[in-house]
Amino acid sequence: MESESLWPRLADVPLVVESCEYDALHAVLANEFHRVTTHVRLIGAGADGLGEDVSLMAEDGTSLHEARPALGLEGEWTLASFSDHLATLDLFVEPPEWDAARRFRRWAFESAALDLALRQAGRSLQDVLGLTPKPVRFVNSLGLGKSPSIAPVHLRIGRSPGVRFKLDAEAAWEPALVEAVAATGAVDTIDFKGQYGFEVEDPEALAGLYDRVLAAFPEAYLEDPHDLPEVGQRLADQLERVSYDAPIRDADDIGGTPLAGRVVNVKPSRIGSVRALFEVYARCARERRPMYGGGMGELGVGRGQIELLAALFHADAPNDVAPSAYNEDDPRGPLPPSPLEPSPEDTGFRWAA
Repeated sequence: MESESLWPRLADVPLVVESCEYDALHAVLANEFHRVTTHVRLIGAGADGLGEDVSLMAEDGTSLHEARPALGLEGEWTLASFSDHLATLDLFVEPPEWDAARRFRRWAFESAALDLALRQAGRSLQDVLGLTPKPVRFVNSLGLGKSPSIAPVHLRIGRSPGVRFKLDAEAAWEPALVEAVAATGAVDTIDFKGQYGFEVEDPEALAGLYDRVLAAFPEAYLEDPHDLPEVGQRLADQLERVSYDAPIRDADDIGGTPLAGRVVNVKPSRIGSVRALFEVYARCARERRPMYGGGMGELGVGRGQIELLAALFHADAPNDVAPSAYNEDDPRGPLPPSPLEPSPEDTGFRWAA
């Protein structure tokens, strides 16, 4: 793993943008969540580049394909100068509810530009970086429902024997449920979602959840624990498996987390730019920090792009990049098994469907 950023290998790749188009994507995901994303299509010099905007968090928000902002992206650039230009733009017609959405949307344009520039050059990402894609180990990220049940876990195991999970923990998890989930032996990560600013309604129940999880899952990664004294005390001797996602927006955030967790969930859309993403990879490599990839419910090209990044930078990890079908409420038929065999396209920044 390279301990210096690989961004310089991409920074000066030329890019010609002649126009920009937007295409809507829709799906009903687990727990009947209606997911809307947008393909960003940059067009130039007889080629097109795709990225995916995952910034819409509520059904009543204004999506990128509805707003269709005129951003003045046309021109001749390098990837570095295009990225610098994006940083000066407000990509939202109306301010987003969550500030993180600004990075999500920027990633859509950055990844589309990367795809287009590589296609115009007739080269692939792995070729330019000098890296070989490897089979991608993945997990299915899953909540157990408003009335927590092991049924979603059993459903997916039935469709994909051998599948492993990253589960969203809830204080409502009863001891019997924790024991049943642990008995599957299929959990790699427990996500407490303790870094999103949600109010803790019952600290005692939350402390009990941590006790049950620590006893039942002695080897799983413990993602985004709550910043509470009673949690810190419980995890003080578990820092090698404490991971952070929500606080990691650039390389400087690593090591500045509430606990000195060693593991990093590298989520490209949360980081927002290719340059900053590669700085995160490099810092983790220098400090020998375990990494795994994370997604945001991508429905289109964005899912394959994070699978490709995982294949290049952290293939043998519990990557939260399962194919999109795993996120459906009731997946139909067999599901692709882990690991995913590498399938990057010959040019650009895409994973073949």
